[in-house]
Amino acid sequence: MNQDLMLRLFRSIEGEPTDDIVKVADAIIDSERKKGHGKLADRLSSILRRNVQSTQSLKGELTNIFGGSVTIPTDKRKNIPLAVEIPREQLRYEMVLPPDVEAKISRIEKEYVGRERLAHYGLKPKRRILLHGAPGCGKSMSAERIAWNTGLPFLKVRFEALISSYLGESANNLKSLFDAIKYFPCVLLLDEFDFIAKSREGKQDVGEMHRVVNILLNVLEDYDGPGIVVATTNLEGTIDKALFRRFDDIIELPKPGNEEISRILKHTLGSINVSKDVQWNALAERLSGYSAALVVKIALDAAKIAVLAGRNKIEKIHFEQSINENEHYKM
Repeated sequence: MNQDLMLRLFRSIEGEPTDDIVKVADAIIDSERKKGHGKLADRLSSILRRNVQSTQSLKGELTNIFGGSVTIPTDKRKNIPLAVEIPREQLRYEMVLPPDVEAKISRIEKEYVGRERLAHYGLKPKRRILLHGAPGCGKSMSAERIAWNTGLPFLKVRFEALISSYLGESANNLKSLFDAIKYFPCVLLLDEFDFIAKSREGKQDVGEMHRVVNILLNVLEDYDGPGIVVATTNLEGTIDKALFRRFDDIIELPKPGNEEISRILKHTLGSINVSKDVQWNALAERLSGYSAALVVKIALDAAKIAVLAGRNKIEKIHFEQSINENEHYKM
């Protein structure tokens, strides 16, 4: 299986350690490790453990997670909540974005904060946002940042609970979730929502998934709630074209330019000494074409290499080693 697809699959897995899906995931990790794919196995294991811990920490709270103000609907067969709240202290909100993208995200936040002033003139803030771009460029993080800066609770849709093999249940689950947040202010994230928003022009995914897309068109069209719905996708071209008209704003998050790369490196390593032999502009040029997430990983790996080597500052050689180790992750 393609490495990117495998990582996306593991990000969607949540449950208890004893669940069959988690056991299968553990078996896949063991298989990759035996094949000599140690780094991939470590990444998959980290994603799986984080998701399992998140699910366990919320167990027993989901029916009254907001003090009785809203009940998150569940999948009726497995009783799995259709969305999970990410606690405010876990939200990522410090970002380095190109100026034009920063202005667009800030505009969404300002419109929501100033919604009462807009209402005085019969105007409404943007409520339905589509973020698209390459993996690791900050789409999900942007949604978390919007929640942080607006003070809204952050809910992430669990597609493994929403999608059912039984006729009509997936569409009903989607409708139930949007009904639940109809009067509840929150940021609802449909992460990698191309999973349920594939174009109906093809001849393969018919029946149930077509019904899901039709319901998605309706709930987005009708959504006039007090919060913000954010959808993200890596695969803009595969989304049903009719969905684009349902969004108030469509924003592309590109890979960082050299200036953004340099800022990301300096921000990531702000509390660590860096040798004067490290030329930030040259290093940014070397990392041109890398995703923001990979730039952060390279910076942190360089720091760990330096610490384990007993050095009190990061030197050029440590960055070189980190880049060589992570080069195969470049997309």
